[in-house]
Amino acid sequence: MDGPRTLFVASTGGHLDELIRLRPRLQPVAGQTHWATADTEQSRELLAGESVSWMPVVPPKDWVGALASLSQARRVVRHSGVDRVVSTGAALALPFFVAGRLRGAECHYIESAARSVGPSLTGRLASRVPGVQLHTQYPAWADNRWRFAGSVFDGYRPDVPTAALPSEGLRRVVVTLGTQAGFSFRRSLEALLRELPAICAPDVEILWQTGGTDTTGLGIDATPSVSPAVLKAAIEAADLVVGHAGVGSALCTMDAGRTPLLMPRQAAYGEHTDDHQMLIAGELARRGLAVQSTPDELTAEMLLGASAGRVARTVAGPMYLTADPGLASRPPSPAGLEFDDAA
Repeated sequence: MDGPRTLFVASTGGHLDELIRLRPRLQPVAGQTHWATADTEQSRELLAGESVSWMPVVPPKDWVGALASLSQARRVVRHSGVDRVVSTGAALALPFFVAGRLRGAECHYIESAARSVGPSLTGRLASRVPGVQLHTQYPAWADNRWRFAGSVFDGYRPDVPTAALPSEGLRRVVVTLGTQAGFSFRRSLEALLRELPAICAPDVEILWQTGGTDTTGLGIDATPSVSPAVLKAAIEAADLVVGHAGVGSALCTMDAGRTPLLMPRQAAYGEHTDDHQMLIAGELARRGLAVQSTPDELTAEMLLGASAGRVARTVAGPMYLTADPGLASRPPSPAGLEFDDAA
């Protein structure tokens, strides 16, 4: 098969969703491919039929866990014999970049679409691994090191909204807060319980997929996790989809032609490690692909606006992963990485 033998590396969730969608756009096109990601229900479903090495889960910013994966990453790179490593992050990318560069493989880091104003911590660390090529999905902060490559959101455009909403009220609603443990987002549920009754039919069916959020005393039939297939089917049948501004859930909603109502988690309330979901929601709202709100600002009118909104797929251009020969030809020393303090 023509093209470089490519190893795709991503943490599960939005990182994996992005990389799967970007894969067909990459130039040069991938030849023989192999994947490395954590073993979850989502990854098993999305990568069915692919060649995969299952890795331990590395939580966000768990650099000790990332380093512990280095020996396994080196085995995967060696056994797969790849020419190129491509990753959208997060922490799992770093051991594979080190392993890939030690064997002289071309390495590319595509920063997440969540990062509209600059690189993530993973991106900053990846920039210090000699020879890793850096790509941003936003031209505004591209520079001589970070090359603009296009965005995963380029494959979508606003469509004509529906002319009318059900006269009896919304009958099917999906609320998805992701599956990551350790971060509660109770504020979003309280806001929805305040506003939804005014616009829903008496027999409305609501799927409350709540992840690590404590729902005690809210009186809802919540489930922490549902399979990707079940969530996808529910979103396709929904009158309204409300999400927490994770890339994965936003992409799934837009794939179904729906406009999501996004309420991003905020670090100030202990809802996430940082405010990257604010960036995701802001970018999608700017493109006309989502309605953005905080829990405190949420209104029934915003929910109705999202329900009426529609999104269409469009043809996105290629993403060129070009290598700088001067960097790509210089693997790090096996005795230890030679970091460039000017990076």
